[in-house]
Amino acid sequence: MRILIAEDDSPLAGFIAKALTEEQHATIVAADGEEALEKLSKDSYDLLILDLNLPTISGGEVLKRLRSRGSEIPILILTATDNVAERVSCLDAGADDYLTKPFSYSELAARLRALFRRKGSSVQTVLHVEDLALDVVQRTVNRGGRAIELTPKEFSLLEYFMRNPGRRITRNMIIEFVWKLAPDTMTNVVDVYVNYLRKKVDEESPVKLIRTVRGVGYEFGVPEHSDHADYADHVDAEESA
Repeated sequence: MRILIAEDDSPLAGFIAKALTEEQHATIVAADGEEALEKLSKDSYDLLILDLNLPTISGGEVLKRLRSRGSEIPILILTATDNVAERVSCLDAGADDYLTKPFSYSELAARLRALFRRKGSSVQTVLHVEDLALDVVQRTVNRGGRAIELTPKEFSLLEYFMRNPGRRITRNMIIEFVWKLAPDTMTNVVDVYVNYLRKKVDEESPVKLIRTVRGVGYEFGVPEHSDHADYADHVDAEESA
């Protein structure tokens, strides 16, 4: 699952992110309300852990803006105060659950599992692009019925691609989300891992899903209204150029 943690307490956010990553969830941290809203507008997430006392834009305001836009993302509120009126206000505004600090990670994890079950119909656990399927729960990938073995980092990269089909994805976006590094980090690791994926996902199929967009980064999937045969020829020519 892809989880956004909106928490300005850096040690706490890091602890939650590390624990969730160890459980095979993909996590991103936002340090303030403005950053949280920006990340939610750019990428899709399965769940939001939202601290109420955020700088720039409060957690309560983030909650209200998301629900006013029609967002149905499950939201777990974190707060340092055990104020009943505040809790009721958040639940009435559209929060799905509420946890008071300090808390044990086991309780947080249990509440997240309950939210996933409750919102199961809106949480996408199997992603499909053409004949490629990725199961985020079972951690399996197959294309046209052929099982594909991926390393954890390859899996995370492919999941990111499959959640953004048809979108132009920069190397900085991949570095930030998949490797959790600062944008503009000087490394060719993205290109190396994209090549690994190409060999495992595309090499045996006539329809190539991973495209290089010169000067930008990558695009995943087959463009709308493209003839598969013509598109496969086009990609082969592009990659060999």
